[in-house]
Amino acid sequence: MGNCGTREESAVVSNAQVQQLHHHASSFGASGRNQNGEKKQNQKHNNLTESVSDLSESCSTTPRSNNYNNNTVLYTHVIAFTLYELETITKSFRGDYILGEGGFGTVYKGYIDENVRVGLKSLPVAVKVLNKEGLQGHREWLTEVNFLGQLRHPNLVKLIGYCCEDDHRLLVYEFMFRGSLENHLFRKATVPLSWATRMMIALGAAKGLAFLHNAERPVIYRDFKTSNILLDSDYTAKLSDFGLAKAGPQGDETHVSTRVMGTYGYAAPEYVMTGHLTARSDVYSFGVVLLELLTGRKSVDKTRPGREQSLVDWARPKLNDKRKLLQIIDPRLENQYSVRAAQKACSLAYYCLSQNPKARPLMSDVVETLEPLQSSSVGAGEVSLSGSNSGSEGPFAMSKISDYRMRHKFSNNVGPGATCRSPNPNCSPGAPAACRVR
Repeated sequence: MGNCGTREESAVVSNAQVQQLHHHASSFGASGRNQNGEKKQNQKHNNLTESVSDLSESCSTTPRSNNYNNNTVLYTHVIAFTLYELETITKSFRGDYILGEGGFGTVYKGYIDENVRVGLKSLPVAVKVLNKEGLQGHREWLTEVNFLGQLRHPNLVKLIGYCCEDDHRLLVYEFMFRGSLENHLFRKATVPLSWATRMMIALGAAKGLAFLHNAERPVIYRDFKTSNILLDSDYTAKLSDFGLAKAGPQGDETHVSTRVMGTYGYAAPEYVMTGHLTARSDVYSFGVVLLELLTGRKSVDKTRPGREQSLVDWARPKLNDKRKLLQIIDPRLENQYSVRAAQKACSLAYYCLSQNPKARPLMSDVVETLEPLQSSSVGAGEVSLSGSNSGSEGPFAMSKISDYRMRHKFSNNVGPGATCRSPNPNCSPGAPAACRVR
């Protein structure tokens, strides 16, 4: 049978994880080949699944009839759909079923039930169809099946199934009722998200990243942005689009060297400059998204005055200034938030956006910092800022205990004196150089 991809594409997948994870799993094995071609395995459980190379072998490059044998089921909880089945649930990919379009291809809404295949539960789904003309899309398709076929977490979008027939590549996800965070933040026609909802979304997204980073072999998401954060009917945030995800460094490795890919305005500056990828690269991207949640502004907005076009350059110096930080909070919130919570959220964003990657917190620290903010939704007058002075104490000045905990927690990660708390604009990360825009 034909192969799904080129040797280079297969190598991308063979270096990733192949151990099945269930919903509550917190770690997974990794397999790959080193430069000498020696196979390395890391098994902590006995239920090791077939490698994704089997997926490549199961995808024919020659025409075949539609039957269930066209696709090989790699993971027990992922369905191998036929092209005919997915054409049926999307009404032959009808235009009025389109949910959105991106670099990968077009996403359609569908509905699976027993009429599609006996035994299927009734469920609305999103079907992502690979753009056949995009070479990168095929590699990303393999990567998504590999990672989401194994990873299960409440804050990761669930992969229901996939299809690989002839030159057709499709993915089937759970349907996310409220769409992307990007639409809720930046579409003028939408009702502004409340402070409580924004903090809940930030926490959910942080938990998703923390889960990836804390896996036995860490996964670096690499494309964290508002359009990749999807919301269900309860505004639970789930990370989607794992096409650029990479298996993280192992053992004595400090980083993964890779071609610079991601989204302008979200990519960490050191990654853009060197191609060295670490989990702290994701932390920077999280800081950008948190800043978007706080300000209601896009990471890059060419319609604004020159000094305000880069959100990080404009906002970060203000995050450490008590007199200025509240000036950047989204005015659509109409002061319906706790000032104390806003200060802590701004300080967290400030740390995440540090120019020095080692000065950024771990995502587990970010989760711990965001959890107490979930109950702070109202009471703008809770803390008075009258008579406060701008100084080096930073936005935690009104809570010495919180300030100590934050500095102590982050300094444990970076060593004494590594965290820059200066409001000096020269410390602000510069706008990332051009990288692939998705």
